[in-house]
Amino acid sequence: MKPRSRKRDDRPKAGKKKPRSFGGDNGFFESDAKRRGRRRGGDDDVESIDSDEDLAGLGAGEEEVGEGAPEETADEKRVRVAKEHLERIRAIAKRVEEEEGEDEDEEEGREEREGKRDSLVAEILQKEQLEESGRIRRLVASRVLSPQPVDEFRWLVKHRQPVTSVALADDDSRGFSASKDGVIMHWDVESGKSEKYLWPSEDVLVSHYAKPLQNSARKRSKNVLALTVSSDGRYLASGGMDRHVHLWDTRTREHLQAFHGHRGPVSCLTFRQGTSQLFSGSFDRTIKLWNAEDRTHMDNLFGHQSEILTIDCLRRERLLTAGRDRTMRLWKVPEESQLVFRAPASSLECCCFINDSEFLSGSDDGSIELWSVMRKKPTHLIKNAHAPSLFSNDFSYKEDDITMSNGGSTENGSHGDENCSSAHAWVSSVAVCRGSDLAASGAANGVVRVWAIDSDSKGISPLLSYPLAGFINSLAFAKSARFLVAGVGQEPRLGRWARVPSARNGVAIHPIKLKEDHTMVS
Repeated sequence: MKPRSRKRDDRPKAGKKKPRSFGGDNGFFESDAKRRGRRRGGDDDVESIDSDEDLAGLGAGEEEVGEGAPEETADEKRVRVAKEHLERIRAIAKRVEEEEGEDEDEEEGREEREGKRDSLVAEILQKEQLEESGRIRRLVASRVLSPQPVDEFRWLVKHRQPVTSVALADDDSRGFSASKDGVIMHWDVESGKSEKYLWPSEDVLVSHYAKPLQNSARKRSKNVLALTVSSDGRYLASGGMDRHVHLWDTRTREHLQAFHGHRGPVSCLTFRQGTSQLFSGSFDRTIKLWNAEDRTHMDNLFGHQSEILTIDCLRRERLLTAGRDRTMRLWKVPEESQLVFRAPASSLECCCFINDSEFLSGSDDGSIELWSVMRKKPTHLIKNAHAPSLFSNDFSYKEDDITMSNGGSTENGSHGDENCSSAHAWVSSVAVCRGSDLAASGAANGVVRVWAIDSDSKGISPLLSYPLAGFINSLAFAKSARFLVAGVGQEPRLGRWARVPSARNGVAIHPIKLKEDHTMVS
């Protein structure tokens, strides 16, 4: 069977290297049922799952299809979801109308009221579309309420080794986490019920196009450093010390493919929003572009002079990376060009997009930087962002011989603390609630910082501080801004140069309460 043709934006440019297929005739275009049946017979290491469990693992709101009932097509599902969304918008518009106190019993103004209601529905839908496309920013930070004493991080999933990465599905109902011991977990946000991904045997990995081990006496490293999930929630990609990018089916938790080509550990991954394009960054200083649907290698990007640590991508074909060469790079993939941003005085550890023209980064000197595509230097910088003196609700935290107290001074917007250890104030993760002005950062000083991004002043201001002990190796906001997920470990993600023995290894979730806003869909 011939493979389907690529989409227009996935085609390689003239003169580029021809895409290399890793799939071959491996049954990718067979039905899911055939693949599962074939693998059950030949691989004891792949965990089997019934079709009912497959349907239960799909996104929230999907109905279970009976044995005799016809399956819902993708188009039918889109129509159903759109109708349900429209009904929710209409309910909000009706509630706004009722609160305005109009008399429903008057027959005379019924048409006028219906016209106003339709106009309000159209206004809400237009605003959502603009927010989704990133052309306007959701003002969420001003609606965040201070946490109550009962509000704290709740442990959702436990891991034996430090968690290195967490990822959330677009519908906010499911999450994924990975740790240094190679365990990948798939969990439900509401119930906390988790399922484990099982690595296939070495023979099966090789049959899935993984490079064979040079020394058969050694075992393949399962240390996972990065995770990412596709926008449609179908694919999960993982990468780590074995120098491969592994592709998984989130519905069956089966291993689909192993992409080889990197010559160093795969340290970061990201899917381009709304597509099957997958980008991977590595310690070998290269970035590779893959197509998860066609299972092909599409392109290579070169420029970093040292290990690549973080990668992020939105809907446009623009890529943001940070490396140990003290640079952050914005890649314009179709134009085959890049913009280089240099850190003022430290090495950038993490970065993420705010929108197409702004991004946030964290450094190993404890600072957080706000950048604009129009400037090569940060538009706003907060030094010692995780110093305890920054927030009034911080607390004393003691680990070994290092004490973090509330002492310190503030000068010219820089927050200093003589007792703050650089190892524990190292900003290891940053995250932004997609399309909004709400951000968060994590270190190992015992708190997760929440920040407000001011569009007018091009600045960052502290908003809240949530206590959480350990190295915050990964952060993820819910798209609805209703909660924040943190991947925590006793050790940092990429090494063992420090340790917090009192910390727990796992995934923690903190609720975020927002003021009611009728223009926001709950």
